[in-house]
Amino acid sequence: MILYHGSNVIVSKPRLIQQNRFLDFGFGFYTTTNKVQAIAFADKVYKRRKKGGKIVNIYKIDEQEAFTKYSVLRFDSPDEAWLDFVSENRAGNYRGDLYDFIYGPVANDDVYTTFTLYTSGALTKEQTLEALKIKKLYNQLVLSTEQALSCLEFIGTVPEEEI
Repeated sequence: MILYHGSNVIVSKPRLIQQNRFLDFGFGFYTTTNKVQAIAFADKVYKRRKKGGKIVNIYKIDEQEAFTKYSVLRFDSPDEAWLDFVSENRAGNYRGDLYDFIYGPVANDDVYTTFTLYTSGALTKEQTLEALKIKKLYNQLVLSTEQALSCLEFIGTVPEEEI
């Protein structure tokens, strides 16, 4: 499996760095199989940090070996379990099991409004899940432990002319 990580720097040796904000799948190193999504994220990070460049790092992982050897939480669609998990993480309230890998849809900027309406109580869980069905949701694979990071092989970066 090929994975991408959008940044403003080259990340040849990913590290787990404590975040100062609550993300969809909690603490970890965020990647995606979608190059377009990673390019958009690199642009966002570059504009926010105002240094470095728009860099999309490329990694390879043997998912058969990694997902057999280590624990995986997988969401194949934005279902009720996914909504609960992301809501708890974004609120900083998740206290459940810890996993080496977490895979599933991204609650990105396109679904942020829907998510905000849900967490504020304006939408029910059912209304939120129905609204999310019509959104184009990309994926993310979060590596949450050092063991998971050890499965990544840095390949290089996407050429500048493709970003």
